[in-house]
Amino acid sequence: MRIRVPATSANLGPGFDSCGVAVSCYLFVEVAEAADTWHVDHSYGDQVPTDENNLIIQTALKTAPNLLPHRIKVASDIPLTRGLGSSSSAIVAGIELANRLGDLHLTESDKVELASQMEGHPDNVAPAICGDLVIASGNGKKVNYVKHYFPDCELIAFIPNTELKTSESRGVLPEKLTFPAAVAASSVANVMVAALIKGDLSMAGKMMEQDQFHEIYRSSFVPHLAQVRQISHENSGYGCYLSGAGPTVIILAPKSVSGKITTQLKALDDKATIEVFQVDREGVQVF
Repeated sequence: MRIRVPATSANLGPGFDSCGVAVSCYLFVEVAEAADTWHVDHSYGDQVPTDENNLIIQTALKTAPNLLPHRIKVASDIPLTRGLGSSSSAIVAGIELANRLGDLHLTESDKVELASQMEGHPDNVAPAICGDLVIASGNGKKVNYVKHYFPDCELIAFIPNTELKTSESRGVLPEKLTFPAAVAASSVANVMVAALIKGDLSMAGKMMEQDQFHEIYRSSFVPHLAQVRQISHENSGYGCYLSGAGPTVIILAPKSVSGKITTQLKALDDKATIEVFQVDREGVQVF
């Protein structure tokens, strides 16, 4: 059995902790033979556990405590701590591992609720499960979510060669917003979502760049955001936003300008990785 989970790009600017899209970069989990204890083969080095303390196994055992141990092999194209949902993909993989080995028959909704409880919010885990664009709202154990078609475009990712832990990036956010500030920020998010559903990438991109929830507070961690955004503007990109907690920045762009944008991004920082993603429409898959 092989499980495939897509990376995700969360927030989309103003859709903070609520909106996300699945992208064509993947975590793979291959389930091998039963064993006396859990063992995880991977190439991440000592920083990632190879036993039951691995996040995938921890999640599987939270979902189904009586699972019999197996040897599994993990391979991933998703960079760690870069704002592309690496921990969320592991959580989704663990739930699917438990679902299959434990014969749990979990529904999509069951998986979204379980993953959201473990992750804390649904913006990454929901699109990893469902694929495509997902707008979600968590309320205790109940998660309300809507999956919708994300308009066709290139998602050009500027991935710096530096880690940024979500906990560190969240630590600079304010505990409260004034009522007028919250209304203004929410209105931007509402128009962004409506534009995506309409298929109007120009308007959606414009709204993504007017986020008032988190990007302004995280600017000290992502000084490259302004430069990447300028490159997007100069080359007819639809819009540019900080992916998740960062430091990855994503440009939405027509295919016709993708090559020019990637060339300029490479010139901006030769140590950064530049990837061109497509929208993953399927979410988690088992082969």
